Amino acid sequence: MTRNTARTGTWMARAALALSVALTPVAVSAETLADALVAAYKNSGLLEQQRALLRAEDENVAIAVSALRPVISYSATAGRTITDPAVGTGGVALTDTWNASVTLSAQLLLFDFGQTDKQIEIARENVLMTREALVGVEQNVLLNAAIAYLDVVSANEAVGLQNNSVRLITQELRAARDRFEVGEITQTDVSLAEAALAAGRANAAAAQGQLLVARESYKAAVGFYPGNLAPLPPLPRIPESVEAAKAQARVRHPDILSAQRAVTVAEKSVELAKLSTRPTVTATSNVTRTARPGDTMTGTAGITLSGPIYAGGRLTALYRQAIAQSEASRAALLITTQAIERAVGNAWAQLTVAGASLQATDQQIRASQVALRGAREEATLGARTTLDVLNAEQDLLDAQTSAVQSRADRYAAVYSLLSSMGLLTAEHLHLGIVTYDPRAYYNAVQGAPLRQVSPQGQKLDHILEALGKN
Repeated sequence: MTRNTARTGTWMARAALALSVALTPVAVSAETLADALVAAYKNSGLLEQQRALLRAEDENVAIAVSALRPVISYSATAGRTITDPAVGTGGVALTDTWNASVTLSAQLLLFDFGQTDKQIEIARENVLMTREALVGVEQNVLLNAAIAYLDVVSANEAVGLQNNSVRLITQELRAARDRFEVGEITQTDVSLAEAALAAGRANAAAAQGQLLVARESYKAAVGFYPGNLAPLPPLPRIPESVEAAKAQARVRHPDILSAQRAVTVAEKSVELAKLSTRPTVTATSNVTRTARPGDTMTGTAGITLSGPIYAGGRLTALYRQAIAQSEASRAALLITTQAIERAVGNAWAQLTVAGASLQATDQQIRASQVALRGAREEATLGARTTLDVLNAEQDLLDAQTSAVQSRADRYAAVYSLLSSMGLLTAEHLHLGIVTYDPRAYYNAVQGAPLRQVSPQGQKLDHILEALGKN
């Protein structure tokens, strides 16, 4: 009996322990800034759109390559001919004839002085330019997510500060009323505290509204509403000087790289426009089989030389146009580079201002805390009024609010600086996720295959079918 009782007690203890573990609420891990960036990368419709546009641009390479391949086509005809003899032919009967034929044709470009090769080169440069555009969209998506995260964190802190201010002013109002009852202060002091409490509640409501706005922006940028957000992580590393940052931007920013590709495309377009005046040599062959009447087969083969003689000035106009567009693309590259350098300088200046502001607000907070303690102690001795205490509390609240905003501004400036340098990417930030490989689809289609090779496109088709848009 003793052993059974002991075993029963042990079993019940283990069951109770298991039950308590099962019922213990699991702590929900806080969402970090890296989590928000990963979610934005995975859920962004802009990135999906740009990837689809890149795949469409990849197909232009296949289209250009196909011009070097033979073009084989067929045609089939069938008909019926009924002949009604003319009057006076002596009663000859009607004739009813069926005829059918099948033709197989083939055409192959033999030589065009490099026009098709130049078109392939242009198509490949356009693919590289679109890849840079994809990187630019990725940077914008991640920057928007980072800003949205910072806004929610700041809004949460602002709500906490305003609610705490309301709590402190409520205590001050209660103390003022107590002191008024014993005749230490006048009704004016009580009214000042009541007015401050009303203003504090209005500010708390405004802060709560700003938090709701920030939450909506977060959902738009990340894909879902924020939960329990973790404190801000350490700042990413940045260059030691603004000149070093500008130097990196000139060689890394996708807008500059895209503009460089555009210059290359424009220069190759000038060469193509010049080659368009050259002739082309094409081989053609046809095989036709006639079923009825009779059963015959005929075949032809030949080489065709063709080229323009006079086009009304169109070709020379296209050549001059290509030259002008090339000059415009080089000017656009210079403008883009200047804009990126200005963006780097602006982000660096904002970072400097935010850092200095944060240091100043930290000192202001410490001084305001000392002043508030002194005002409260002196108010109990009658050396300070209720208004003095309320002003000291407001000064501390303003300093704390400024510190929150300065801290958010510093983080926003750092991520803006990384974006202006072309470094705000999932790969550079080491987010630890599998990123989209733009070369995979290109490698599959650049040789102009005859089969469907787009798993991304199939996935998109399934999504469109689910939405009823296909």
